[in-house]
Amino acid sequence: MAERDESAASKERKEQFTTLSGLPVERLYTETNLEGHDPGKEIGYPGESPFTRGIYPSMYRGRFWTMRQYAGFGSATESNQRYRYLLSKGQSGLSIAFDLPTQIGMDSDSPLALGEVGKVGVAIDSIEDMQTLFDGIPLERVSTSMTINSTAAILLCLYVAVAKKQGASLKKLSGTVQNDILKEYIARGTYIYPVRPAMRIVTDVFDWCRTELPKWNTISISGYHIREAGSTAVQEVAFTLANAIAYVQAAIDAGLNVDEFAPQLSFFFNAHSDLLEEIAKYRAARRLWARVMTERFLARDPQSLLLRFHAQTAGSSLTAQQPENNIVRVAIQALAAVLGGCQSLHTNSLDEALALPTQDAALIALRTQQIIAHESGVTNTIDPVAGSYAIETLTNEIERGALAYIDKIDAMGGMLRAIESGFVQGEIQKAAYEFQRAVEKKEQIVVGVNDFIAEKENPVPTLRIDPKIEGDQVARLKAMRAKRDAALTKSALNELARRAGSGENLAPAILTAVESYATVGEISDTLRQQFGEYQESVVL
Repeated sequence: MAERDESAASKERKEQFTTLSGLPVERLYTETNLEGHDPGKEIGYPGESPFTRGIYPSMYRGRFWTMRQYAGFGSATESNQRYRYLLSKGQSGLSIAFDLPTQIGMDSDSPLALGEVGKVGVAIDSIEDMQTLFDGIPLERVSTSMTINSTAAILLCLYVAVAKKQGASLKKLSGTVQNDILKEYIARGTYIYPVRPAMRIVTDVFDWCRTELPKWNTISISGYHIREAGSTAVQEVAFTLANAIAYVQAAIDAGLNVDEFAPQLSFFFNAHSDLLEEIAKYRAARRLWARVMTERFLARDPQSLLLRFHAQTAGSSLTAQQPENNIVRVAIQALAAVLGGCQSLHTNSLDEALALPTQDAALIALRTQQIIAHESGVTNTIDPVAGSYAIETLTNEIERGALAYIDKIDAMGGMLRAIESGFVQGEIQKAAYEFQRAVEKKEQIVVGVNDFIAEKENPVPTLRIDPKIEGDQVARLKAMRAKRDAALTKSALNELARRAGSGENLAPAILTAVESYATVGEISDTLRQQFGEYQESVVL
């Protein structure tokens, strides 16, 4: 998630913009720019509640969104090289992908991790790996997003520990930890603990960051994975905001004041293929969230009302057939995110239906954002789509549909009950089924899949993870365990267990544990012993 200098709202990249043909481009368009305008249809201004037109007065006239390419594979060394490469090519923020064992709290030498180490992201077992991951990258000056949920508190503490070793001021660290556990039960599956203790960890991070990491976004409430699981745009907004309502209420129930933590909340949405619907989706989500925070939670700080969001283009829309077509899909989806007012953006690579992206494919994806920013002209005026009959109508429809879902979830007793009953999962499954049926019937055309099929496919280069990486990672882990102060590590884990049983905030104990060279798996196992593990119920 992009961090925003508040003074940027009063600064702009240039004094005046024109089209490529020299036509003037106004800073902001309203009905007053049009002949025969109707003042009764005024929809407000960017930077003003309910923020339909954007959360900042100047939006991209002040500064572009953060171009944050999601990356991570193999060992910390390989991933560090990719990050430094992308930064050298103009990327403005980091986004870390972790491998599956790291996501579910298993060390690389766990029998259940066999064959998965470094495959879908970078393998991180200890503070040594985290130091290597950010070697040569000054954390005080780079904004970092970490897509991690069940082990979010651990990875955040590892990041803080490395920053401290670099001599960075924790007050200056900026970035986001996803920390959105509810969508794991709904759509993704990398959960560890039962729902309620998992929620406690989330709110502990809220509370700890409030004083220790004031510039850090403590959660990225994710609709992305809900959409990837097959939801509609309306469901993506509804279930994401319903999750957000549950997090805010849990934090308030834990004794926090809404205006103390709400400004550090952030969101993560999918950028899908229906250009107009996607633009409207972001506008509806912003407007509805401002309403929720004002009316339901009585927030008073204007910063508490802002729905700040990262967007990622839709991985589920990419095709293994004719993969070059994915470049076009991603460009359209990225344009939707920009026209919708995102604060940061990841663009997928053309080869991601086949494998993790190659360096060349990742560069094309980054260049796609840069072309939109510097060549398309859409950043020259604030909210260029405002007043479109189609977009304003879709915005209203999506808001109305999402609010109906939220009301239904409230009547069920809230999002935790809706998840535990299987209602949310069932709604997504029905939507996914209907879309797949439409594809099979050719009511929905997917170019290269069910129409316009190529007679011969041209293979594209793909990234291969060297199997040797897993053995090397396990060897490093064992060497680290052999040289650490075992008594110090055990003492730190015992203190963590005590806090887990007492109800005290877990974050300080997790930070002490990672600085004592406890591993991700050891810390997770300590909490497993206290909280148990979640077992998904089968809904028939």
